[in-house]
Amino acid sequence: MTVDKAVVCFAHGKESGPWGTKIRRLADEARALGWPVESLDYRGMDVAARVARLSAWCDTCDAPPVLVGSSMGAHVALTQGARARALFLLAPAVYMPGYDPAATPPPPPAVPLTLVHGWADEVVPVDAALRYAREAGCTLHLLPGDHRLLDHLDTLAVLFREFLLSLQPGER
Repeated sequence: MTVDKAVVCFAHGKESGPWGTKIRRLADEARALGWPVESLDYRGMDVAARVARLSAWCDTCDAPPVLVGSSMGAHVALTQGARARALFLLAPAVYMPGYDPAATPPPPPAVPLTLVHGWADEVVPVDAALRYAREAGCTLHLLPGDHRLLDHLDTLAVLFREFLLSLQPGER
């Protein structure tokens, strides 16, 4: 299938699935604003396979997609950042302890980028998000939550809605 207009595409994390709680909530916000929504299934795939899957999906898009990723899914979305209309990333797996810092994809140039991270994230240290946001010069929302951010679904929905509204509707 070829996508003929900008789509919001979700990339779930390592321990989640394509239609987890956060994705369902954010997908509802996107649909309410008229955005088509897709969520790719990466279960059982390593990072390289996930990147290849998203890259192949992006190849089918006629318009740059809005990529939304959570944790490892945010890392995967960043690898395609230069092909995106915008990126909205939750608890992005960047600069992970024990991993080569060069493995973190660089911020895409001239692409709207927003990060949301929990102060008490036990998986991806908040300092990693702070570093990435500083280097990217992007918006960073810090919430008093853990890695999953499930206690903040209402806040995530508001932030995502505002993010989508900030994109030029004529470019969708």
